[in-house]
Amino acid sequence: MRWQKTLQMIEAHAEGEVGRVVTGGLINIPGDSMLDKMNYINNVDDSLRRFLVFEPRGQAQMSTNLLFPSTIEGADAGMIVLQGDKAHAMSGSNCICTVTVLLETGMLEMVEPETIVTLETPAGLVRARARCENGKCLDVTLDMTPSFVDQMDVELIVDGVGKVVVDIAFGGIFYGLIDVSQFGIDISPDAARKLVELGTAIHRSINKQLGIRHPELRGLEGLSYTMFTGFDKNGEMKGATILPPGRIDRSPCGTGNSARLAVMHARKQIDVGSPVTAWSIIDSMFEVEIVKTTKIADRPAILPRIKGRGWIYGIHQIGIDPTDPYPHGFKVSDCWGDAFDLLK
Repeated sequence: MRWQKTLQMIEAHAEGEVGRVVTGGLINIPGDSMLDKMNYINNVDDSLRRFLVFEPRGQAQMSTNLLFPSTIEGADAGMIVLQGDKAHAMSGSNCICTVTVLLETGMLEMVEPETIVTLETPAGLVRARARCENGKCLDVTLDMTPSFVDQMDVELIVDGVGKVVVDIAFGGIFYGLIDVSQFGIDISPDAARKLVELGTAIHRSINKQLGIRHPELRGLEGLSYTMFTGFDKNGEMKGATILPPGRIDRSPCGTGNSARLAVMHARKQIDVGSPVTAWSIIDSMFEVEIVKTTKIADRPAILPRIKGRGWIYGIHQIGIDPTDPYPHGFKVSDCWGDAFDLLK
């Protein structure tokens, strides 16, 4: 066997959403911060993301997390989330996967009954509190980056759909939040394809019609995802985040629910310190709450907290033979859809 590149990964999922973690073979990415490194991947050299995420070494239904030494004093590690379209600044489920991998593999020392891990992400610092017992992370609670409302009750005309009302909010990345009751469908596995088609069309319309930019962080422009919001038969929060290349987050979604909490707080639908349960399309759950209020630039903001569980389920090593005709991978629309260029 003759490989030019070798990478080791730990396979993990958080409440059903796969977030594998690269634990060996990665040297570095240029940049003085995680935000700089993310911008380098997205704007200069995308080859590592494509190598890891695209077929035949990756698949549509997953994320891959890069680990780095932190560039900020006091943080334990830096991380960047790679997905089907680009590198993203933040993900709650991927933070849970990463903390679980760091502690259960011994990359960071596990202290029972609780270990504190601080992650540097391109969106800012995330403080994780892992509840640990007998070498296992029972659950991970994340103090997320500040979340805020960008625009509320925006009316859009979406090609092939008609008028849609959305809220735009930041939960570590920008979301278009869509009340699913506008369409008379449920957030359920058998409606997944329809939700993906609607969410992708709305995503395209938002990025065409609205200017979205973080007031402080360079490179966080435009919408990352849409999220359908609703309630289950017990009146508890339920959601479905639509990600490129056209798939649904299997977890309840940490950044999506952070954005949703910001909107709910702005509408006086939830108070600080009132924990609630958020369910996913496969009925996995996060506990979510607002810890306190703050400001980002001149905007009211909240500090969300997300609690969920992660599991390691495998160890994976990949490489590239110099004769392999697909060094940067490939994507085919049967699995990957047509949602890559959301500005088209």
